[in-house]
Amino acid sequence: MTKIRAAITAIHGYVPEDILSNAELEKIVDTNDEWITTRTGIKERRILKGEGQGTSVMGAKAVQGLLEKRGIKPEEVDLLICSTVTPDMKFPATANLIAHKTGINNAFSFDTNAACSGFIYTLVTAAQFVESGRYKKVIVVGADKMSSIVDYTDRQTCVIFGDGAAAVLLEPTEEESGIMDHIFQSDGCGHIHLHMKAGGSAYPPTHENIDAREHYVYQEGQAVFKFAVKNMADVAVEVIERNNLKPEDIAWLVPHQANMRIIEAVSRRSGIPLDKVMVNIHKYGNTTNATIPLCLWEWENRMKKGDNIVLAAFGGGFTWGSIWLKWAYDPI
Repeated sequence: MTKIRAAITAIHGYVPEDILSNAELEKIVDTNDEWITTRTGIKERRILKGEGQGTSVMGAKAVQGLLEKRGIKPEEVDLLICSTVTPDMKFPATANLIAHKTGINNAFSFDTNAACSGFIYTLVTAAQFVESGRYKKVIVVGADKMSSIVDYTDRQTCVIFGDGAAAVLLEPTEEESGIMDHIFQSDGCGHIHLHMKAGGSAYPPTHENIDAREHYVYQEGQAVFKFAVKNMADVAVEVIERNNLKPEDIAWLVPHQANMRIIEAVSRRSGIPLDKVMVNIHKYGNTTNATIPLCLWEWENRMKKGDNIVLAAFGGGFTWGSIWLKWAYDPI
């Protein structure tokens, strides 16, 4: 029997119009452009503004663009999954809201959360539905409004994050393309280094934890950096070697855009030169679940059918992993 694989057949992204530059951050927190650029590689990030504007707003724009690009109707979609750490509400799922806003009313939808590794975890989850043979059109959205959980008095974290969304369409293929292999891992010991303490069932909202600013991202930069460099690089190398590939066989490495120094370290350890690494952190910062699909969106016209693409991510938890996929279509 011919093997059915899940292939990315379209991609579209969305970033808000408002730009928060390093120069503007200098006015609200004790920092400067040189400090931010040297440590992170970030020059600016996009911010979603407006009352009641949540992650689903960006996700819906990405999905709408995806449907138009692929030329399919909303009712043709079988499943929509949204990977996010900044849902509009605790419930319903942000995926439900995106589906509603885009007219996708003939599908089921749900959210996932694996922090910055969420998009690749969700991509493989969605692929299982396609590979089953039962579902033909599955959308994966990676979207986050990180500005909603960033403390703009904390110079260590507020410079890092931005807002954005991107969506990919997965469809079945019997060709030698699509998602070929993946390796995922996690270790819950990392929660002490990267988390948002309050707002969940362990620490429901109170005046005390709001005053203590525990509803914002907390990150121990050095600890996260060390774990990220080692594990994201190691798992990318592992998926390459397990499939008898060499660095020169890889057309593009797509790392999570957390920090330019981490990206450079993963490039060195994997043996894949920086000119074959997708990097847009300078424009958008760390958009968490949106970083990898935003890269794919921006590089879409530079990828060719059959290209070996390696995705790699590391996130809170800790979670980390890598996917090897073969690109399924030529530039549009």
